[in-house]
Amino acid sequence: MFRAANFVLVPACLSLLLAGCATELPIAERIARATPAVTVVARGETVPVGSANQDAADDPAIWRNPALPQASLIVGTDKKAGLYAYDLDGKIRDFFDAGRVNNVDLRAEVLVAGTPRIVVAASDRNDIAQAKIALFTLDPDSAKLTPLGTVPAGSGEAYGICLGQSEGTLYAFMVLKDGTIHQVALDLAGPSPAGQIVRTMELATQSEGCVVDEKTQRLYVAEEDVGLWRFDARPTGPTVPIKIAAADGKNIVADAEGVALADGPGDARYILVSSQGDNAYTIFSASDEAYVGRFRIAAGTFGATEETDGIELIVGDFGPAYPGGLFIAQDGIQAGGAQNFKLVAWDDIKAAIGLAP
Repeated sequence: MFRAANFVLVPACLSLLLAGCATELPIAERIARATPAVTVVARGETVPVGSANQDAADDPAIWRNPALPQASLIVGTDKKAGLYAYDLDGKIRDFFDAGRVNNVDLRAEVLVAGTPRIVVAASDRNDIAQAKIALFTLDPDSAKLTPLGTVPAGSGEAYGICLGQSEGTLYAFMVLKDGTIHQVALDLAGPSPAGQIVRTMELATQSEGCVVDEKTQRLYVAEEDVGLWRFDARPTGPTVPIKIAAADGKNIVADAEGVALADGPGDARYILVSSQGDNAYTIFSASDEAYVGRFRIAAGTFGATEETDGIELIVGDFGPAYPGGLFIAQDGIQAGGAQNFKLVAWDDIKAAIGLAP
């Protein structure tokens, strides 16, 4: 409450001028104030992570098997314990005890000591004073996660991470909890991984989710109480952020969390953001960064999603259940007390929003 002389101003979140004010409202009121969202239902879900009754499941990454789409794999973090590998039925194929790893991303066909591999990178926060990138390979047949080692990524608490390639080099963008972003050039040619911070970008407050659009060389980062920002992802590019959308309680309700890219055939490409404060997901056009629409995952055969942290979307054939692409969202409130990830067909989202098929 703010007091001035004989006048009392009660913050009613009018225009949501106060950062974080929206999240102090009851969830029903946050939903009522936000831009309306259509609903979809999940077609699948993963087995819950092992850390029960905790805020534990956090961020997913997807590897699409181009030869046998239904044999694609999902990697998800339990930020209290390590990394899971799942199949598309949501069954656990592997678990690696990596400790406190927060966000995750992966890239296929990366040369590791001269051999093309699926490389998984996780933000390692086992030491909250010194950020690291934990690197693994993912075997496409056994789904086994094999550690390569860790790479230093600057002083501070590791939080978000995303990968992007530029001019033949693979970069990891390490988003520290305080909003600092280090671009780290990864070298996987030798017997152990190495990395070099090539430049640093800054946001003012706590940030996490990010994604790289390699076609446009743009880096998108969610500053939780502020909104969605864009940086130049090139290692020699400017470091000044450009604001794409505010977490104003309308299109994005704080926290702004996970960020994903719909990079499919043709020109219809989209940026998706988890609007955690009202259990929704917001879509922007990647071409002009204009608002497109919003959706929620409602209860159906599988439960609804609430308080989503990380999201991921890969466009393409994933077999009969997900023929046009796979969207995955962390579910922050799960019956039974252990969080998991929900799987949604991209075709269902496009149909609900009214996007071109």
